[in-house]
Amino acid sequence: MHELPKRDPLGACRREAIAERRLGNEKVCTCCGESHPFALEQNTNPRLCTECRRRKAGKTIMDDHHVGGEANSDVAIPVPANDHRARLSENQRDWPTATLENPDGSPLLAAAGCIRGYADTIVYLVEKLLLWIAEMLEILNVILVQKSGPKWWEKTEVEKFARPGKKPKNQS
Repeated sequence: MHELPKRDPLGACRREAIAERRLGNEKVCTCCGESHPFALEQNTNPRLCTECRRRKAGKTIMDDHHVGGEANSDVAIPVPANDHRARLSENQRDWPTATLENPDGSPLLAAAGCIRGYADTIVYLVEKLLLWIAEMLEILNVILVQKSGPKWWEKTEVEKFARPGKKPKNQS
């Protein structure tokens, strides 16, 4: 089975350390609490993230992210500026330089950039849109078990989603 390419942990650590050093002692947005160094604006006092600085200036907090890399595709999607800077663009910095920059316009490198960008974007969307729901459902299940017992779903509309024939582990 193939896995997504691993990020360059040393390169990422180096870039983050440099960004943190540039920020000095103030490493959290005073408005929203954002703490990712790539999302924080260097020349703000008090410290602001990109989105809060733009909000205060009456500007949009969205950026257009070139999913496949700007050198490879014109396809761009709107994403929150902090996520664009701290996550998606940072992921692209880990791509092979030839793929990201594609100076000669190679169609093979453009295709590679589109695949890498698609993978980065899907992982980002799964984390932003889905994983919090799984965590919430798990917490809700604990609450419902505490309030209504281990088979809280029986005789409710939710029962239709229960696995048929599924026996608890303590039964044979």
